[in-house]
Amino acid sequence: MPSTRKLKTKDGRVFYEISVSRGRGKSRLTRRWYPPDGWSRKAIERELSAVAAEFERQSDAGEIISRSEQREREAQAATEAAKILTLRQYGERVFMPSKAVTMSENSRSNYQSYLDKKIYPALGDLKLPEITPAQITALLLDIQAEGKAHSTVIKVYTILHSFFKMAYLGDMIDRNPMDKVERPKPRKSEATAEGPQAYTPAEVQRLFQALEAEPLKWRAMVHLLIDTGIRRGECCALRWQDVDFANGSITVSGNLCYTAAKGVYLDTPKNGRTRTVYAGAATLALLRQLRGQQARKAISAYIFTQETGPEPMHPQSPTRYLKKLSERCGVPDLHPHKLRHTFASIAITNGADVASVSEALGHSDKAVTLRMYTHASEESISQAAQIVREAIEKAGQG
Repeated sequence: MPSTRKLKTKDGRVFYEISVSRGRGKSRLTRRWYPPDGWSRKAIERELSAVAAEFERQSDAGEIISRSEQREREAQAATEAAKILTLRQYGERVFMPSKAVTMSENSRSNYQSYLDKKIYPALGDLKLPEITPAQITALLLDIQAEGKAHSTVIKVYTILHSFFKMAYLGDMIDRNPMDKVERPKPRKSEATAEGPQAYTPAEVQRLFQALEAEPLKWRAMVHLLIDTGIRRGECCALRWQDVDFANGSITVSGNLCYTAAKGVYLDTPKNGRTRTVYAGAATLALLRQLRGQQARKAISAYIFTQETGPEPMHPQSPTRYLKKLSERCGVPDLHPHKLRHTFASIAITNGADVASVSEALGHSDKAVTLRMYTHASEESISQAAQIVREAIEKAGQG
């Protein structure tokens, strides 16, 4: 059983240290858990018990290790690397084992899929030190020629960039071929077809009108996604206990994920931190209705459940539903992530500060928020020009 103790940081912030014993000959593993502000003692004890149990499970499964064990693993990997000849061998023995320690299961599975389907068939059997920039560029061009989305080409480029950087820093190669590979640019037709990455307030209103004819569960989910900007998997992982109807706050502490190898599983949010978001009155009203409707069918801890039982909704279901809704209501390219873009874009272009939007989205770096979610519109461009003119006029009047 894991042990816990309540401690404080130097600046007075309360946290709980969770400690797990792994038997003779192995050091104990510890981690910190910070309870959200305002939680009751009972809520803290319940969540702390769940976090400690999951930490013990990860320890027993070998999913987390101590720093000394990590150093030992890296030394073993370096020894293995000395025997590597081909790109595939390096990927299987060093690159992916290293990524598995630092990546989520979903990201690791995604990397492995790109390696297996795109990279290994083209470069896997080549000797690592002999791979040239021209061969890598040819692979990227071949993928573009297949008509794949630009995001697919960029993902392959990103993986190869990380792959060869690790090989270079590990002295497997004396030069990094990616230094001479240009980042792929989208095809002209694709750049036009991609269109805007967020909806306008008018388009959101049109979507809300279309939702009036949809089942309550989906109305509540779409409103919640737009209202808070949370991720698809975070939405599917929400439980009723996470919603404080009195003040409109929602605690985001989980992320429901799916991989072919592991199936559906509950993970932490992408940046590993619990956060609080706030929903408006209309969204909260829909959630109240949904809670009443759900109680008449099957009691569940989860807000969004499967049609046939109390289990949480599959994390890919919202994407499939929105694709069908897009065809019915005429709002193009409906996708959960585009609704997330919409939340951030409307918030920022209407004066919300980037730090607050970044916190709501669960970004660890505000630069990510700025880079991904600021989209110019005719109105915002006009406002920017007017601001410049007013500043110049004001200076002339002084």
